[in-house]
Amino acid sequence: MQKRVNEVTMRGAPITLLGPKINVGDIAPDFIVQDLAMKPIKLSDFKGKIRIINSVPSIDTSVCSAQVHRFNAETAKLKDTVIFSISVDLPFALNRYCAAEGIDVVKVTSDHKDLDFGLKYGTVIEELRLLSRAVFVIDKNDKIAYVEYVKETSSEPNYDKALAAAKALA
Repeated sequence: MQKRVNEVTMRGAPITLLGPKINVGDIAPDFIVQDLAMKPIKLSDFKGKIRIINSVPSIDTSVCSAQVHRFNAETAKLKDTVIFSISVDLPFALNRYCAAEGIDVVKVTSDHKDLDFGLKYGTVIEELRLLSRAVFVIDKNDKIAYVEYVKETSSEPNYDKALAAAKALA
């Protein structure tokens, strides 16, 4: 398993990411996560659409919550686009969160079972078994069009750049 150090920090301290670094131009690896009903959902289930993947450490933190809310609000402005929010939070907790917070457009999913997404996209924090904060934009032909591994996990991603990348694909 590939280990990457000194790319990302948590509260200023370096953390180790497991998995490869994904780059613009790469073919997006398919993955399986669980939806709110604990049913498997794959990236390839949405082939032919623009996809934004919003990777967050835990929905129960203020920055992650703000990130999910922002993408949920932006979805209406995007054509033919599916937005995933992926964490290792359990589907039960994610379901409760979405109901309480009115998150109804973003596909909130869990990678807790196998870390299939995290290990393929290089977002697993080895020390904590959480996902690091990252955003990936994938075109209709499964090519990576935008990548941001957020340098400091307590910071929000660059929404404007990610959304501009997705809009440019429409």
